[in-house]
Amino acid sequence: MNAPSEFDTHQVDNQPPPFEPRCLWESDPALRQAVAREGGDWAGDALARYGTLAGGELFAAGFEANIHKPRLLTHDRFGHRVDRVEFHPAYHQLMAAGVEHGVSNFTWRHERRGSLVARAAMTYLHHQVEAGTNCPLTMTHAAVPVLRASPGFGEWVEKAIAPRYDARDIAITHKHGVTLGMGMTEKQGGSDVRANTTRAEPLPASGEYRLVGHKWFFSAPMSDAWLVLAQAPDGLTCFLLPRRLPDGALNALRLMRLKDKLGNWSNASSEVEFCGAWAQRVGDEGRGVATIIEMVSHTRLDCMIGAAAQMRMALAQAMHHATHRRSFGKRLVEHPLMRNVLADLALESEAAVALALRVARAVGAAPSDPREAAFARIATAVGKYWLCRRAPAFVNEAQECLGGAGYVEESILARLYREAPLNAIWEGCSNIQCLDVLRALRREPACVDAVLAELDGAAGADESLDEEAAAFRRILAQPESLETGARFVVERLALALQASLLLRTGENTLADAFCRSRLDDRHGLAFGTLSGDVDFEGILARVGR
Repeated sequence: MNAPSEFDTHQVDNQPPPFEPRCLWESDPALRQAVAREGGDWAGDALARYGTLAGGELFAAGFEANIHKPRLLTHDRFGHRVDRVEFHPAYHQLMAAGVEHGVSNFTWRHERRGSLVARAAMTYLHHQVEAGTNCPLTMTHAAVPVLRASPGFGEWVEKAIAPRYDARDIAITHKHGVTLGMGMTEKQGGSDVRANTTRAEPLPASGEYRLVGHKWFFSAPMSDAWLVLAQAPDGLTCFLLPRRLPDGALNALRLMRLKDKLGNWSNASSEVEFCGAWAQRVGDEGRGVATIIEMVSHTRLDCMIGAAAQMRMALAQAMHHATHRRSFGKRLVEHPLMRNVLADLALESEAAVALALRVARAVGAAPSDPREAAFARIATAVGKYWLCRRAPAFVNEAQECLGGAGYVEESILARLYREAPLNAIWEGCSNIQCLDVLRALRREPACVDAVLAELDGAAGADESLDEEAAAFRRILAQPESLETGARFVVERLALALQASLLLRTGENTLADAFCRSRLDDRHGLAFGTLSGDVDFEGILARVGR
C-alpha cells in the first residue's frame, strides 16, 4: 500500500457500511407478525425469497430505473406513428421480478384465505425499493376482478394473472402475459369523473365502440390495455381499450407527451388522445363508476401499502445510519434525543403496516363476508387518507437523521421524499377520501357497525382508546354537521383503529406508547416528542439494524 502523499487530505471513516444486501422480510418483525395476524403466514417462503431479491439486486435496479427516465417516441425514423415509450433495462428487470413473483397476480393465483394479505406484503417489499413500477403492477392486479365480472374477457384475465412478463408490443394473441392500466382523469375534472367528455360511439358489433376524446393523466402508456371511462349513449361507461387491435395494428390512441413529474420517474405517465380508438364495453352502459369501483378499491389499498412501505424503508435507512455513525463520542442511536426520534418513527411505521394489512384482509374477504366488506368500504378511505398524509413528514424526519447525506440523490431517501406525496394524490386526494368516509357513515349503517366492532375489539385495554371510541359515537349522533371537520374526524378514527390493532398484538410496550402519544395528548406536533418515560429500547428492538 502506498504511503500518503503530501496532497492526501483525509481518510474516510465514521461512515456506515452499505445498507444492502439484506432480506427485507427477515429484517422486519413488524411485517412478519402483521402478515401472520391477518392470515398470510403460509406464504412466508415466497415473501422471504422476494424480500431477499428486493433487498439485493432490485435495490440497485431501482436507482438505475430512476436515473434513466422513460423516453417517448411518437414516430419512427420513416415517419410512421408508433406512440411508443422506451425504458431502461432496469425497469424491465423490476417489472419482470414483480410479475414473476406475484406483485401483480399472487392474489388470483393462490385463491385461499390470506392470499391478498400475502400479496399486499409482497407489494410492500417491492415498493420499498422502487415505487414507479408498482403503478403498472398495481393496476394489473386491480383490473382482474373487474374483467372477471364481465363475460368475454377470459383471455385478458388469464394472461394478466400469468407469472410471465412480456414487454413485446404485440397483440394479446401472441403474448405470454399482459399488463393492464386505467385512464379516468381528464382536463376538465379529476375526481369528478362523471364530468368526463370522452365519447363512446357504438359500433355494429355488440359491445364494441369507437372512443373519441382525451385523458389528461394516463399512467403506464405501454400497458397492453386500459380500463377507461367514456360517455356512451346511456351514460358514463367502462371500457377495455387495447393498445393493439386483434389483427396487431396499433389502436387509434395518440401519446401526446409524457408528464414531467416531481417523482415516480421510472414510470411513464402520459397525456393521450383517442382518435376513434376501438374498445369493448365492460359492464352495462351508464354503470361505469359501479363497474370500475372494485379496481379503485384495490388501487386505493395499494396507496396505503405504498405509504407504509415508504415509511418502513425511510425508518430502516435512518436506523442503519444511526447505528453505525458516531458523534460526540458515541453512536447516534445512543443519544437520547435521537432515540426519541427513531422510536417515534418506529411507532408510526408499525401502526401503518398494521392498519394496511388489516384492511388488506378485509378487502380480500369482502366478496364472501358482508361484515368485512363493510369494514373495507370505510377503512380503505380512512387508511388511505391518514397513511398517505403521514408519509411525507415521516420521510423528511428520517432524512434529518442522516443530515445532508439524506438529501442527495445517492441516498434512497431523496427518491423516497419525491415519491411520498404521490399516494395521497393518486386515486382521490385527501378531501375525497374524507368525504367518502362521511358518505359511508351517513348512508351505510353496516359500515358504522363494522368500525365500532373493530374498535370494541380492544375495549377495556386502554382508557384513552375507550374515550376515543365514546367520542366517535357522539360524533355519529350528528353526522349532518361533519363536513367542515371531516379531516379531524377521519384522523381520529384512523388513530383509534391503529391503537385498537396494536393493543391486540400483545406488544404492550409498543401499544402503550402509541396510545399515550397519539390518543392521550402526551406528544408534540413533530416527531421525536415522546415523553421521557417511554421504553425506547423496547420499541427500537423491533426495527432491526
